[in-house]
Amino acid sequence: MKSTYAIIPVSRFSHAKTRLSPTLTPSEREGLLKAMLTDVTMALKGAVDEVVVISADEDVLEFAYELGVTIIQEKGQTDLNGALKQAIEWCSGNCSKVIITPSDIPLLGLTNPKKFIEDSEKYDVVIAPAKGGGTNAVAFTPGAIELKFGDCSFFEHLQEAKNNELSFKIYDSFYLSLDVNTAEDLGEIILHGHDTHAQAYLKKLKLSAKPFHGSERLEIKRELI
Repeated sequence: MKSTYAIIPVSRFSHAKTRLSPTLTPSEREGLLKAMLTDVTMALKGAVDEVVVISADEDVLEFAYELGVTIIQEKGQTDLNGALKQAIEWCSGNCSKVIITPSDIPLLGLTNPKKFIEDSEKYDVVIAPAKGGGTNAVAFTPGAIELKFGDCSFFEHLQEAKNNELSFKIYDSFYLSLDVNTAEDLGEIILHGHDTHAQAYLKKLKLSAKPFHGSERLEIKRELI
């Protein structure tokens, strides 16, 4: 039977999104990561057969378990690709395809995850690029490609598919391209993240976004209470 598992790697809550420290406190960054992880898991639950979260952080795993997904404790000191290899090995005996997505793409549900799944049944590899040249989703048969997550990984994953003579599709989507690293990214969630937990959380923090003609396109302000 054909089945698809989604794998979400999650770093420690305490290490979450340090680049946002000028805008959000450590506890607020943790709250945002929880909201985004909730959005990602909810979007995938309706599209795949199993959602799997892998992390070395007990707090992350406990939170993911409460979301109703399968959890895997990361073993040893490894990098992102090493952790994903562990998860893929765990999944490979139970599924025909895996989809890897980060936990910080809260607008995933506003695109069409089921269309992404349908494309993964037609092509050996489907890749959704991040706006900075990374990979925000990649679907493939376990073992078909070597994972290259890191700087400009979209191009490396694309090259992997070509080197292995695999059919591939580039799934280009604004919603899927947005991962959260900067204050401007927070603004995109505030503007476009309709009905997401991430948007609701940022609004709870009294954050707002408006156009800004400077080094960034959006200015983020916090309402003074």
